[in-house]
Amino acid sequence: MSQVIEHTVQAQLITRPPATRSLAATLRYDGADPLAVHIVFPSDISLDGDEVAWTFSRDLLDAGLRGPAGEGDVHVWPCGLERTVIELHAGEGVAVLEFRCADLWGFLRCAYDAVPAGSERTHLDLDETLEALLRNV
Repeated sequence: MSQVIEHTVQAQLITRPPATRSLAATLRYDGADPLAVHIVFPSDISLDGDEVAWTFSRDLLDAGLRGPAGEGDVHVWPCGLERTVIELHAGEGVAVLEFRCADLWGFLRCAYDAVPAGSERTHLDLDETLEALLRNV
């Protein structure tokens, strides 16, 4: 059985600099999907009133805490010594959020304790993944 880690953290949604809005976000890591992390935002901030979840690479979050990282829809970079910015691109627009570095590092530490870096492949159930993909075809 895989371990699921969830941390609720505070973030600042940058709406129009320098305006911000505080919100709670949930960081989620599931050892059954060892290469990914998830950020779940509450329904009250979405355009359609539904909870919003973003999924991207655990390595991207790790790299973005050290320096600018990301291509495509998700970009992560340090903002001073205590903050990290995560920028999310969607068809509806761009969301720019600031998180405390300590919160993101704490979450990553727990994720790496659950599935150490380099051992992700041993936690992947490739047969189940392939079966799930074929069911959706």
